[in-house]
Amino acid sequence: MDFNFSDDQEQLRDAVRKWVDKGYDFERRRGIEAKGGFSREAWDELAELGLGGLYIAEDDGGLGMGPVAGMVVMEELGRGIVLEPFAQTLIAGAVLSGYANADTKDGWLPRIAGGQAIVVLAHQERKSRYRLDVCEAHAAKAGDGWSLTGAKSVVPVGDEADAYLVPAKVDGRIALFLVERSASGVEARGYGTQDGGRAAEVVFDKADAMLVTADGLAALEYAVDVGIAATCAEAVGVMDKTVALTVDYMNQRKQFGVTISTFQALRHRVADMKMQLELARSMSYYATLKLNAPAEERRQALARAKYQLGISMRFVAANSVQLHGGIGVTDEYIGSHYFRKLTQLEMTFGDTLHHLGEVSARMQDTAGVFA
Repeated sequence: MDFNFSDDQEQLRDAVRKWVDKGYDFERRRGIEAKGGFSREAWDELAELGLGGLYIAEDDGGLGMGPVAGMVVMEELGRGIVLEPFAQTLIAGAVLSGYANADTKDGWLPRIAGGQAIVVLAHQERKSRYRLDVCEAHAAKAGDGWSLTGAKSVVPVGDEADAYLVPAKVDGRIALFLVERSASGVEARGYGTQDGGRAAEVVFDKADAMLVTADGLAALEYAVDVGIAATCAEAVGVMDKTVALTVDYMNQRKQFGVTISTFQALRHRVADMKMQLELARSMSYYATLKLNAPAEERRQALARAKYQLGISMRFVAANSVQLHGGIGVTDEYIGSHYFRKLTQLEMTFGDTLHHLGEVSARMQDTAGVFA
């Protein structure tokens, strides 16, 4: 299989890397974190690069470049531990492109592609524990539209977003709705997250809603799988930079009059970190390439990828801190922010143990078919 990137993909990578290196340095990031963890100005700069339309067809105002381009962008944003939740734009573009009717597409996809509208997935509930089929939010017909009631937790930039993709039950079955933040009955309480970003608790009290699809569970599973692939790619970028920071520190730090990079035992640990990084990179590629596979095959592949990424993230993060010593956890040092980011990414869209359970359950189901 050819794993070389096309010229367009390499140019895209170069453009995003230049923006991260020159326009999103550590000081700017710390300033954004201090102001709440989200910058509309930085979001607009990402939109100016045309990134919002990667998953959106050209007929709908996007670039139509697909999952591999999304992976390339997420890796570069991970290298800069960018706080703005760009993965949510990929999710919204993919889900609305695949499941919404023509009117909804016409009304939202060009705005998402151009960066004028931030649409985020609001699917987690306090009792769900990563299970997508557990949903207490419910919706009912209200005239020509719908009325939605429920509460969603840890919604990325939930108090800054323009609209939400919200799963809710209709007659016992999950459907997917689009709800504008400005709609009556919507209340969002924002707060900072561990990685320096922003999330919110969002409550819907008979809020006006637009039906995206009645087949909400299938759409939600696809949305989460797109999110997992994006998270895996972002984590690869974070780990890549974490390893580079660790190596750079070891080449400067001296003990007994020599740099610690000359100690064989420590060199072996760095080699193990690099091995975990490359395992993660290959599984990130695997996850991205499986996004267009049939649902069951896709779900199993994404669970496998997230499981391996979780192992790699923990290993790289822990060893980086240990090789740095005390400085590795101080807020003033950039490395600690990469550690925090990896810690949060490991829990995003399901932690490592959750996905181990998913892989095991699907393997047992497959074994049962052939028994």
